[in-house]
Amino acid sequence: MLPVFRRAHIVCRCAESLLLVLLLGAILIHVAPAQTDADITVHLAVRSTTGKRLVPSTNSPVVVWLSPIGAGGQADLSLKPGTGKSFQMVQKDKMFQPHLLVVPTGSVVAFPNRDPFFHNVFSLFNGRRFDLGLYEIGNSHSFPFTREGISYIFCNIHPDMGAVIVSVATPYFVVANQESVQLRQVPPGDYLLKVWAEDATAASIEKASRRITIGADNYDAGVVNIVLQPRQMHTDKFGKPYSQHPEGAPY
Repeated sequence: MLPVFRRAHIVCRCAESLLLVLLLGAILIHVAPAQTDADITVHLAVRSTTGKRLVPSTNSPVVVWLSPIGAGGQADLSLKPGTGKSFQMVQKDKMFQPHLLVVPTGSVVAFPNRDPFFHNVFSLFNGRRFDLGLYEIGNSHSFPFTREGISYIFCNIHPDMGAVIVSVATPYFVVANQESVQLRQVPPGDYLLKVWAEDATAASIEKASRRITIGADNYDAGVVNIVLQPRQMHTDKFGKPYSQHPEGAPY
């Protein structure tokens, strides 16, 4: 039988070894956490209806986003990741600034008037339809974007004013001004890849949408083809052509 002091020494050494293993494991977990998110690459091929190759740019961007697909196999558009967030689209020099604004659903967008005349902001398309009415310099009206969609923004007084607000029910989106873009740190799961570009044909946008499954590794979603058509003149908020305003009117 081992002496008492010898047995105590062995127990102490075992305890020290166990403590060392636990400390080493904790250090490794802290220094090198498991990487579970992935970077998703999307390639954009943009052409006109005549076949001319076009390149996404700051003046002609493409919006790319990933909508999570729920257990029912449908994109979950009920998410409200932007609740409480505020954005601005300023009316200045008879322009909307910025021309393109991408916001998470649940966001509120303000439309301040900084021109020395009246404006009447409205939207009559498939995003959220609204009419903010007539208001002058120094005033600002706001509107909540509570669901996913594309809202084409106009002024009922000035036909040359136009802008777009894209509201998306996901935090995974990017505004692309080049032919290849990345959506970074996307968790594994099933997603619906969507794109939008101003003047894109409905057929090319629908065809570009696709379901993808993301794992823990970086993923290349391939090429998305977009066809742009000539821009059409929009109507006023009543669906009629813009008329000439009388001389001397305050706009």
